[in-house]
Amino acid sequence: MSDQTHAIDSAFSSASAAKIVHHDMRVINVGDRIFYRVTQAFALTVIFLALLLVLDLFRGAWEAIQTFGLKFLVGTTWDPVKREFSTLPTIIGTLVKAFIALLLAVPISIGSAVFISFYIPKSLRPIISYPIELLAGVPSIVFGLWGLFVMVPVIRAVQIWLKANFGWFFLFNGPAVYGVGVLSGSVILAIMITPIITAISRDILLTVPRPQVEGMLALGATKWEAIWKVALPYARVGLFGAVILGLGRAIGETMAVTMVGGNSFDLIHSLFDPVHSMASQIASEFTEATYSLYVSSLIYVGLILFGITIIISLCAQFLIWRLSKGRVAVFE
Repeated sequence: MSDQTHAIDSAFSSASAAKIVHHDMRVINVGDRIFYRVTQAFALTVIFLALLLVLDLFRGAWEAIQTFGLKFLVGTTWDPVKREFSTLPTIIGTLVKAFIALLLAVPISIGSAVFISFYIPKSLRPIISYPIELLAGVPSIVFGLWGLFVMVPVIRAVQIWLKANFGWFFLFNGPAVYGVGVLSGSVILAIMITPIITAISRDILLTVPRPQVEGMLALGATKWEAIWKVALPYARVGLFGAVILGLGRAIGETMAVTMVGGNSFDLIHSLFDPVHSMASQIASEFTEATYSLYVSSLIYVGLILFGITIIISLCAQFLIWRLSKGRVAVFE
């Protein structure tokens, strides 16, 4: 009987404890539920704002969509007098300048991040990193003014030399005397996105576990081999994300490109041709739009720019997913 009584008392005690624990969990769950609902509301707010932005762009561009349709994407005429609009030259100009900027910026950025992360003493990292982070926050108008008055004269001299010596090559056979154009726009974009890619890449490389690098060194590898075979593969997903962030900044940049790009609507045939980007076209012509179709066409350009950004982001997400699964999709 005593054993049965002890078992019954233990069962009651367990039930009481379960009730207490369950009561405490209910209190905790209420807080968790509130926190969940609040954060869910914030997330849905962001999604709602994005959808609202897309709908508003569609509403503003609807007149141009009805008038020109998809021919707006492949036409080469922008004539407000004749009310004929299309935007292929600005799409090409935007993408060409952004990708040339990446070609210039990525090696410098990754190299700088590797040097800061693995070669300089830990005590000197803040001293070296601070100017880079400071450059990342400089307004684009400042870069534009510097580019127009300092960089463009240098680019003009380089273009004249390139055309004089390599003018037989189509990329260097353009109006070299202006100084503004595809090359100037690409260089200023590269200067602007280099600090961003460098700062993010440095933070990512600093997360690489040091025992892995030290293990390679202990096996007889050089520091370069340890970085190339351990650190960079470990951080490749984050580094790719940093490059995509830089690409997004380059595609959407407005004022600096407007000041040094040349702002010509013609299709580009060389690195020296003046060029419009989509963002610079909207910024430079929106105040001059005097009738509804003109305004709607500019908003249509903005909608296309938004779509290009979304497509690049989705492609980047897919590549990051493939990289994170241990496969390099671009080489398969």
